[in-house]
Amino acid sequence: MSELRIDGVSRWYGNVVAVNNITMTIGPGVTGLLGPNGAGKSTLIHLMSGFLAPSTGSVTLDGAKIWHNPEVYRKIGLVPEREALYDAMSGWKFIEANAALHGLPEPREAARRALETVEMTEAASRPVGTYSKGMKQRIKMASALVHDPSVLLLDEPFNGMDPRQRLQLMDLIRKIGAEGRTVLFSSHILEEVEQVASHIEVVVSGRHAASGDFRKIRRLMTDRPHRYAIRSSDDRALAAALIADGSCSGVQLDPKNGLQVQTVHFGQFSRMVPRLAASAGIRLFEVAPADESLGSVFAYLIES
Repeated sequence: MSELRIDGVSRWYGNVVAVNNITMTIGPGVTGLLGPNGAGKSTLIHLMSGFLAPSTGSVTLDGAKIWHNPEVYRKIGLVPEREALYDAMSGWKFIEANAALHGLPEPREAARRALETVEMTEAASRPVGTYSKGMKQRIKMASALVHDPSVLLLDEPFNGMDPRQRLQLMDLIRKIGAEGRTVLFSSHILEEVEQVASHIEVVVSGRHAASGDFRKIRRLMTDRPHRYAIRSSDDRALAAALIADGSCSGVQLDPKNGLQVQTVHFGQFSRMVPRLAASAGIRLFEVAPADESLGSVFAYLIES
């Protein structure tokens, strides 16, 4: 069992700070690295896989620094977001070449096991350039698993996959985590992460925003203040009723855009508004969230 440790790590490029003073520990099992696009997820994975040196702080695997340490690299498998494949090679030859580069004594046998693991043996004789996006993701997974690493790092592994391929890969990731290996995969979609990961780390704008199991993170996201835009047959009367009810933390009447309402208990609010409007003889034309972009959700986490 292996443990990745990121301790006070920052990484910058000139005046651009990609990650800022992040500390986290990734242990055995499946961990989801969650954050919006541009949050610093890929930079963190590159730091953990030894492709980048931290500007400050340290990145270690079982106490050994990762940067410029080939012995540690042998324990790590990486599935990058970018495709770095040789389209003219067959899937079989590509995986076998990776096995040989790792110095495995029987590269062909190692390639066979890896291809079987990702269910790519039937297509292994075809050139990689003929593969679909989902098949290329699986062949990248095979190349990461061919040397039987104790740590597996995956950068947005579900991108471009159809629903069936996504479910297959989710099952494989769960299986690898259940074997006691340390698995980290990044995503900007909470639903993907909570279906696979037992633990979630959230990064926003290069900073560590939250850490815990997916229930805790989901609770943080859903219990934040929510804003709604409401249009009705009588916005002024509805605003007065909402204020009198006391279930909203803020109500603003905009003659052009209707009501802007802020509430924390969004489930309770969504059930209460129709009843309140009906009792006052008011027709509701629209009740819509005004701040449900992923960016606004993550921004709330970083401010909490």
